[in-house]
Amino acid sequence: MLDLGCGSGRDCYLLSRLVGETGKVIGVDMTDEQLAVARSHLDWHAQRYGYSRANVEFLSGHIEDLNTVGIADNSIDVVVSNCVVNLSPDKRKVFAEIFRVLNPGGELFFSDVYADRRIPSNLKFDPVLLGECLGGALYWEDFRRIMHDLGCPDIRIVKQNPITLDDPEVSDKIGMINFRSITVRAFKMPLEDRCEDFGQIAIYKGTLSEYLHAFDLDDHHHLETGRPLRVCGNTADMLSASRYGRHFQMIGDKSVHFGLFDCAPPNTSTRLESGAACC
Repeated sequence: MLDLGCGSGRDCYLLSRLVGETGKVIGVDMTDEQLAVARSHLDWHAQRYGYSRANVEFLSGHIEDLNTVGIADNSIDVVVSNCVVNLSPDKRKVFAEIFRVLNPGGELFFSDVYADRRIPSNLKFDPVLLGECLGGALYWEDFRRIMHDLGCPDIRIVKQNPITLDDPEVSDKIGMINFRSITVRAFKMPLEDRCEDFGQIAIYKGTLSEYLHAFDLDDHHHLETGRPLRVCGNTADMLSASRYGRHFQMIGDKSVHFGLFDCAPPNTSTRLESGAACC
């Protein structure tokens, strides 16, 4: 797993426990002072988790160029990031690097701040707004277009919440824009830009230890253990051709096409009540 903008390493050490002793976690950050703090806890966490040695590595570099820290093509299973991409001056390059390093079938799972319109140029570099993770927030539709251009036409919203502007100084500057904190899941695999119906059925086996009774792919795909669910071709691929494959039974293939799946087009809006993909 790869954590972009790992800071002092808190998320990396949580991931360290999740991947187990034989897994590996890489944290990348540009702030050497924070990395020094992160590295100081390597042995403590290895001992606490009962590992023979640390399975976490911290690298100093920029998330726009992961080549410089030696992360190879198709070498990462999962990329995570927690409210960091909005701080990058070249977000398209960040996402391009993510899809370069992900293995086929790999997953991007991250949270960030998004805006309901493009940020005016005079506010993008305002130090107060940058510090609040607002000045660099992507307009959701621009994010969707970047992902589409990079070969990912179907991104899934896992959860989202509105961000309130409680500071009068911040509200006075940028209160005309609505912001949301959104957690996104995306996969490196060939997907269609619409939800197509091939008559496929997904059945969750209940074999993920943290999700015995149900698994949520996104904010509108709730798969109860043992209960068949109609899914579009994209959802079928996400569940069967990713790290989740062994936890699902898939019925049907893509030999017969029945037209569009009966739901809204993917990612037409950031509103919770909209259909981000199959309903």
